Amino acid sequence: MSITPRFGEGHRLLVTGGAGFVPSHVVDALIERGCEVVAIDNFITGAESNVAHLTGNPLFTLIKADISDGLPAEPAMSGPFDAILHMASPASPVDFGLLPVEILRVGSLATFHLLDRARHDSARFLLASTSEAYGDPLVHPQPETYWGNVNPIGVRSVYDESKRFAEATTMAYRRTYGVDAAIVRIFNTYGPRMRANDGRFIPTFISQALRGEPVTVHGTGEQTRSICYVDDLVRGIVLLLDSAESGPINCGTEYEFSVIDLAKKIIGLSGSSSEIVLLPRTPDDPERRRPDLTLARQKLGYEPQVGVDEGLRATIDYFRNL
Repeated sequence: MSITPRFGEGHRLLVTGGAGFVPSHVVDALIERGCEVVAIDNFITGAESNVAHLTGNPLFTLIKADISDGLPAEPAMSGPFDAILHMASPASPVDFGLLPVEILRVGSLATFHLLDRARHDSARFLLASTSEAYGDPLVHPQPETYWGNVNPIGVRSVYDESKRFAEATTMAYRRTYGVDAAIVRIFNTYGPRMRANDGRFIPTFISQALRGEPVTVHGTGEQTRSICYVDDLVRGIVLLLDSAESGPINCGTEYEFSVIDLAKKIIGLSGSSSEIVLLPRTPDDPERRRPDLTLARQKLGYEPQVGVDEGLRATIDYFRNL
């Protein structure tokens, strides 16, 4: 099946967190289609360098603001939007401890502000949710029908519950006000523009391997993750945006690895002589995580295309050239 492109030349789109890792790639994909994109970011985790290549592009406007405080009074915000993508949120394990209140505010207050704007503009609304909504899952792989196993007061809960609240709010606006809303649940994604020090295992392993330092694996390393190269994720997000589906729909890959095997692969691909060192397991760290992609295939025709070695090499090259 194929999804007919719905947004392109002549359409105005708002992307929150637009200078972040994944959102900046989404911005690129939308501008490539000819969309006019307004990106909002407060830069607590995003980086202006991620969108610096768009400076001077008449289709792109970057606004520095905290969407949790409300929509900024900027000229670019005055006209109606055809679609709003709410992708703003600190999203790494380091952020959970450093920015817990900010994470909760952007999942709650900002979601309300943006859904109100989507309702006003009759815009398509897409919420970037997460596989963290499943917590430490007791069902494997995880289908969208699984309600999850989340510790509501753990260190990770500020992110898990923020996204779960945002999902509930999104569906409430869809049911109550008829907002054309959709939810994508994003699984572990990697690629260029990740922060080297954000605490996620792929940038951590790559940075350590390139410096020749010990590669630090938490726990036994037998816990598993499925990893998705950012280009595949962006394609899935845009397919959902174009569709009439509400979701939630998982987006990721079925390339599932133990964390320790992934560390070994990164050491090998980077040509490093680093050794692996085991550290204590982090609290509430999920044991296994892999999306059930049945719905994405059936509803969107989604299929990952980038192989693990290809994606990791591109990511290693990015960090090597920083």
